[in-house]
Amino acid sequence: MTERIKIIKEEILSKNWYTLKKITFDFTKKNGTTQKLSREAYDRGNGATILLYNKQQNTVILTKQFRLPTYINGNSDGLLIEACAGLLDLDNADVAIKRETEEETGYKVTNVVKIFEAYMSPGSVTELLHFFVAEYSKEEKVNDGGGLDDEDIEVLELSFTEAYNMIAAGEIKDGKTIMLLYYAKLNGLVGKSSSI
Repeated sequence: MTERIKIIKEEILSKNWYTLKKITFDFTKKNGTTQKLSREAYDRGNGATILLYNKQQNTVILTKQFRLPTYINGNSDGLLIEACAGLLDLDNADVAIKRETEEETGYKVTNVVKIFEAYMSPGSVTELLHFFVAEYSKEEKVNDGGGLDDEDIEVLELSFTEAYNMIAAGEIKDGKTIMLLYYAKLNGLVGKSSSI
């Protein structure tokens, strides 16, 4: 990949939920000196996320679910409001996000648009997240959503104004969701009647 990095050793620290590795490597700095470093990297696979929006109604579909890492880091109830998302598993990103959208929100959308990719926590997690948007309509609602058997997901339909106010109030703290909502604002997905 690059001559500046030479992997010396990889150790699997955990393979319980996903894979946590300790990697020891030589890294050649810009000045030509080499240093031996050791880092841990968590590999959970790549994922996809989507903002469902309705321009005519000025609304978005978001989800609310319990996220243990937020709970142990001070989120009092552990519940997080976020855009629909999930792992790719072995699917292409567009196929995976359509599947996740139907499972989590109950909407069967067909016209998804990929807008960009981003590493969300590159200091410790390998995941590359694929970002999508799709306009939704009531006719595309095929079930109640809520996720699979072991998931407990609440589906929320909010106005864009409510969503932006919730960001300002600290009620929406999920990075991917904030990125998608501001993408919508900057790219004309928000209808003209919204007071943002």
